[in-house]
Amino acid sequence: MLHTSRHPLAALAAAAALLGALLVFAAPSPAQAVPATIPLKITNSSGRGEPVYVYNLGTQLSTGRQGWADAGGTFHPWPVGGNPPTPAPDASIPGPAAGQSRTIRIPKFSGRIYFSYGQKLVFKVTTGGLVQPAVQNPTDPNRDILFNWSEYTLNDAGLWLNSTQVDMFSAPYAVGVQRADGSTLSTGRLRAGGYHAVLNALRGQSGGWGNLIQTRSDGTVLRALAPGYGLETGALPASVMNDYVNRFWQKYATTTLTVTPFADQPSTKYYGRVSGNVMNFTNSSGAVVTGFQKPDADSILGCHKLLDAPNDAVRGPISRTLCAGFNRSTLLTNPLQPDTSAANFYRDAVTNHYARIIHGQMADGKAYAFAFDDVGHHESLVHDGDPRQAYLTLDPFN
Repeated sequence: MLHTSRHPLAALAAAAALLGALLVFAAPSPAQAVPATIPLKITNSSGRGEPVYVYNLGTQLSTGRQGWADAGGTFHPWPVGGNPPTPAPDASIPGPAAGQSRTIRIPKFSGRIYFSYGQKLVFKVTTGGLVQPAVQNPTDPNRDILFNWSEYTLNDAGLWLNSTQVDMFSAPYAVGVQRADGSTLSTGRLRAGGYHAVLNALRGQSGGWGNLIQTRSDGTVLRALAPGYGLETGALPASVMNDYVNRFWQKYATTTLTVTPFADQPSTKYYGRVSGNVMNFTNSSGAVVTGFQKPDADSILGCHKLLDAPNDAVRGPISRTLCAGFNRSTLLTNPLQPDTSAANFYRDAVTNHYARIIHGQMADGKAYAFAFDDVGHHESLVHDGDPRQAYLTLDPFN
């Protein structure tokens, strides 16, 4: 998938659209066409007693309008917002009580399924559309609410559904899809005890990583912010990746970094060399195709800014490879990238410890702990071209 932001959500829509365009010849027959809505079974296995509220928010693929869907899958566009933002309509759906399940229907959307415990989330609309929670901001009205979300795209080519920690690690959950043959694919589940193990490991990691954890005034742990937001809030020092970047810059001033960005196109290679403050990449003919300035921690941990990755055929694929290599700290040990072997990830003392810790506690090792965690297929994503039912399971915290 090609990501257009630090979130997997945009990538799901882009990938789904691209796949649909490329596989027109393999489109399902009318009898097998993906219906306008499919059921999403939400099971509350959290063991918590608070009420749960569910939201289905996103972009209607047939019109490009932003809005929300009710429990029956009916789309409702957001009203015109204001500046300052105005309250959004109450899009909440009562979720299942502890030990219970509830099935809603999801339409052809590129969107998010939010769920919150104990309190409804606060959404507002501005002239540019919906204002989503931004809990790295201490004044965000959702700062003290325990919540999380999953991301999905449902279109004529099928369902893409993922769990995500790109913005934060919070209330645990798993996702799944039932295929036409009755089998189920699932991902996103933590190991037994994994929720507290992640938090404890962050607290024990030197360098300020424990500062990513946010708590409520009553002591309730709400989440751990992703490290990019840790830089923004001052929880992590801006220099957190400098040592690794300096060593990388020194090595590739005299060594060539070879990037083969497409697994199905092994002959497409780009060659990187550092010159001054820029790493230039050439193609097999020796022509310079793009260059990257020496990245800072924000660019690396957010996979943006100096490591911007447009949805093109050259710079974007190289950038996403670099971003994965920096976050997983594989660039110094392997000049042939991407290195897709999980055994080689996070072995340097300077690495994305947030991603390392989360992956280490996932039952299947899969997670979306940074935007390009799908390089090498290490993302927590399920997909099926003929989905019969989707699943979202609110998992226990202990």
